[in-house]
Amino acid sequence: MNGSPVSPPVSYIEPLFRPPSEANSLILQVTNGCSWNRCTFCEMYIDPQKQFKPKSETLLLEEIVRCGQQLSGVRRVFLGDGDAMVLSFRRLKTILEAIRTHLPGVTRVSAYALPSNLKHKTVEELQSLRDLGLTLIYVGAESGDDEVLRCIDKGETFQSTVDGLLKARQAGIKTSVMLINGLGGVRMSEQHARASAKLINAVQPEYLATLVLFSRRGNRRVSEGFGGNFTQLDQRQLFQEMEMFLSDLRLTGTIFRSDHASNFLVLKGVLNRDLDAMLTQLRTAIETPERVFLRQDYQRGL
Repeated sequence: MNGSPVSPPVSYIEPLFRPPSEANSLILQVTNGCSWNRCTFCEMYIDPQKQFKPKSETLLLEEIVRCGQQLSGVRRVFLGDGDAMVLSFRRLKTILEAIRTHLPGVTRVSAYALPSNLKHKTVEELQSLRDLGLTLIYVGAESGDDEVLRCIDKGETFQSTVDGLLKARQAGIKTSVMLINGLGGVRMSEQHARASAKLINAVQPEYLATLVLFSRRGNRRVSEGFGGNFTQLDQRQLFQEMEMFLSDLRLTGTIFRSDHASNFLVLKGVLNRDLDAMLTQLRTAIETPERVFLRQDYQRGL
């Protein structure tokens, strides 16, 4: 074999996570894990090798150069892992400038973000990052209810989430907000639904997604956060909570997806344009579930 072996363009510390809509994106792991990593429901970064650490800037820039040399047709880049936006403005600017230089065909860069990440960056800094290609951030708001947020140790409040999302909006960065159906359990179901709708109405995100609370390792940590007083919602109760949430929304053009593998009932549309059709689906699922297609547990693959 002639010549020196070619290094792979990127290296990852597994497991690697990304939003479903980034399935065809080049993933650059600019950090390993999540800097907060205390949310009781989250199992994404709890393995020992996922302890939070930014990737060496030198190594990352070398990867971007190799991607430009070895990969063709890259149009979208996702900055992983859990909260790439925790990096300083200077470092993010350097990364985006390198992407622009070595991957000139890229039309969108996106990343997960915690609202607290955005608190520590000015609108002007966020605008600069937007101008360099960072046009979309994914924010796991999870709930709009402060009591639920405390119980899951989210480290955010209704107001901190609103402030972060509105700052991104002011900077011209699109937002995709994620909420968790059933996160408050039976006892806090209504307050979780109503406050979450209030939060979404306040920020008017471009994209909104919901998934259902699930755990492959059991809900012990979640239950402990609620003082042991946590009862998971059954299928019908999940639909009832979703009906409350959607009924309170007052949106103007938000693209909505409730199609994560955890969901029993797939809902898609534009809110509030398609709200009545979604509510009809939900009410049918509540009253006569045999008349709608519902995923069975084996189909949810959890």
